[in-house]
Amino acid sequence: MMDAKLETLLKVNETRNFTRAAKLLSLTQPAVSQHIRQLEHDLKVSLFIRGEGALKLTPEGEIAVKYARRIENLYQNLEQALQDEKKNLTRLSVGVTHTSESNIIVEVLAKYSSLAENCKITILSDTINNLYYKLKTYELDIAIVEGKIVDPNFNKVLLDTDSLILAVSKDHPLAQKSIVTLEELKRQKLILRLPDSATRNLFASHLESNNQTLDEFNVILEVDNVATIKDLVRRNFGVSILPRSTFASELRKGKMAGLPIENLSMTREINIVYHRDFAHTDMLQEITKLYYQYSRKKYS
Repeated sequence: MMDAKLETLLKVNETRNFTRAAKLLSLTQPAVSQHIRQLEHDLKVSLFIRGEGALKLTPEGEIAVKYARRIENLYQNLEQALQDEKKNLTRLSVGVTHTSESNIIVEVLAKYSSLAENCKITILSDTINNLYYKLKTYELDIAIVEGKIVDPNFNKVLLDTDSLILAVSKDHPLAQKSIVTLEELKRQKLILRLPDSATRNLFASHLESNNQTLDEFNVILEVDNVATIKDLVRRNFGVSILPRSTFASELRKGKMAGLPIENLSMTREINIVYHRDFAHTDMLQEITKLYYQYSRKKYS
C-alpha cells in the first residue's frame, strides 16, 4: 500500500492543520506530527512553515506534495488496473480541451467505447495547462489538445490540423464576403474565449506578429463555453474567432458563415498526447482510424 507518511502529508496539506488531519486519518495528533517529522528527516527538508494560524507549505513542501499526488494516483491506478485485469476490462481516461468538446472527437470516443469490448472511457474537459498537469500526475491516460508538445516525457499522434477563422451569423453583413481585414474586424463586436484558452492565445499571438493587440479590438464578451459562443454568434450578438472544426456542421448547413482573416494564417495541430509508458497504443490507432472515418463524413 502507499506509504502512510505520504498519505499524512497530503491530508495535512489539504486541511492545513495537524489535528483535523489526524481526525480524517483516524490517527492521533502526535502520530500525524511524527509522520511529518519522519518524512522531513528522510527528505532532509522542512515541509511546512509552522506558526500561528494555518500551516503553510515551504517551497520544498510544494514539490513533495506534487510528487506525493503523483504517487497516490499511480497507486490508485495500480489497484484499479489489477481489479480490471481480473475482469478483462480496460479503462481509458481522456482529457479534452473545451474547444474539443464541440469537435467530433467526443462523438468518436463514444463510438469507440460502444464498439470496443470491455472498454470503459472517462472524458474530462479542462484547459490545456490543467490537462498537461493531469497527464504528468497520471490522472489522465491521454489528452487531446491543440498545438505541438515540447515535453520529452510524452509521445504524440497527429490527429488532425485545424485553423481559426472568423465565425459570423448567416445574417451578418460580413457573411457575404470571402475574406475580412483586420480593420473591418476592429469595427465588430467580438465574443472571445477566456484569456487562458489556446484559441484566444493563438489569435493574440498572430495579432502581435502583425503589430496589433487585442486592446485595439471591441471585445464585448468573454465566454468559456464554445457552445454558448456559437449560440450567441448565430443570434447575431457578435462575431468570434473559432476553430473551423467546432462549427463545421453549422457551416455545412448554412446556419453560420466562416471567413479567413487577412494576413492571419492561424493553423495548428490537434494531437493525442500520452506518456511514453502508455501500454495501449493499439487503442490510439483504432481511435485515430475512427476519427478519420468520421471527419470524412462530417466535413465533406
